Amino acid sequence: MAKWVIDPDHAVARFSVRHFMIANVEGIFSKVTGLVEFDPPDLGRLSVEAEIEVKSLTTGHAERDEHLQSADYFDAERYSKIVFKSAKVEPKRGNRGKVTGDLIMRGITQSVTLDFEYFGPVKSPFSGKSCVGFSATGKVNREAYGMTLSHPMEGGGLVVGKEVQIHIEIEADL
Repeated sequence: MAKWVIDPDHAVARFSVRHFMIANVEGIFSKVTGLVEFDPPDLGRLSVEAEIEVKSLTTGHAERDEHLQSADYFDAERYSKIVFKSAKVEPKRGNRGKVTGDLIMRGITQSVTLDFEYFGPVKSPFSGKSCVGFSATGKVNREAYGMTLSHPMEGGGLVVGKEVQIHIEIEADL
């Protein structure tokens, strides 16, 4: 089976979480590495292992970034990586599917299912290498990973929502 290396210069993991129950706050992890194993276009045998460097997080606000990397949330000093390891893939129509695997964050492992779309392969005009792309989305409950800090809002809800939307974009090459 072909081994496609995730290109860290063309990979990003983003998240979005409700703040004050009225708006979403977004964050970006800019350092994503890993390996995708499969022979295009056979998505049924796809395997993915990816690592996200927690300290690569930015939300565009330095104080918030520092707080998110503290023990209240990601605890970057103790848990420097977020890891995803696929266990099962369900191909859908065309270039789409669902991938289920273990998401390990803060030393806690939870099963997560992501919807994904596959693109390629194409030949890079710069390196000459064969490249593929994947876009994946899903959601997690931050409290399942020990990120329970929040405060109740007057009238209901929380300062920081429990549900976190995730979106991953990667390019990988042989």
